[in-house]
Amino acid sequence: MKLIEGKTALITGANRGIGRSIALKFAEHGANIAFSDIQYNEDSEQLEKELRAFGIKAKGYASDASSFADSELLISKIMEDFQTIDILVNNAGITRDNLLLRMTELDWDRVINVNLKSVFNLTKAIQRVMIKQRFGSIINMSSVVGIEGNSGQSNYAASKAGIIGFTKSIAQELGSRNVRCNAIAPGYIETEMTARLPQDVRDQWIQDIPMKRAGTPDDVANLALFLASDLSSYINGQAIPVCGGLHT
Repeated sequence: MKLIEGKTALITGANRGIGRSIALKFAEHGANIAFSDIQYNEDSEQLEKELRAFGIKAKGYASDASSFADSELLISKIMEDFQTIDILVNNAGITRDNLLLRMTELDWDRVINVNLKSVFNLTKAIQRVMIKQRFGSIINMSSVVGIEGNSGQSNYAASKAGIIGFTKSIAQELGSRNVRCNAIAPGYIETEMTARLPQDVRDQWIQDIPMKRAGTPDDVANLALFLASDLSSYINGQAIPVCGGLHT
């Protein structure tokens, strides 16, 4: 059974990692896919081909999610191309890890803008579309770090904690219009981003996880699919960890 057949989803930061897995999972279940990243490149072209193999419409866009103007323009372009947007996955994100003693203002501002301001930008831009059609599922990518904090990641943790507060507020604002907003809080997921961590740090994380393994992008994509579908039609304003029991 295809859970979101005929729906149109926008996924930001989709060229790699979790965003890419979500795009493929949604296409497998019948959704048309618009996806964006900071640049349209060979990864974008390859993803388009893989998505279209599922028999759905797919198109990639170059857009800076941290830019309010870019986000408004992106929504406008997608509406011209697809006529509707039923699902938004705010997935764009970066890390600039350092202890606060060594963290620069630029490292702080860049992480907050890409991770948190982007969620404001895209949600602000898309809300009129979803309110008008009286349907929508907004899925924001947070992190267990946003719940628990993490040494050396004060900027990242602050951005992800902010996403949770934003998610709960938007759920209250838009729920009466049948527009839901939820957050996913991944733990240690094997992606290009986490692959850059020192091996000893990665080993320690796995030891701390009750299931004794890292998660995969598909583990996160499966929850995103559930939240995008009608199976979760009464789930709103929640931040759901995908962490193998790391956050309990």
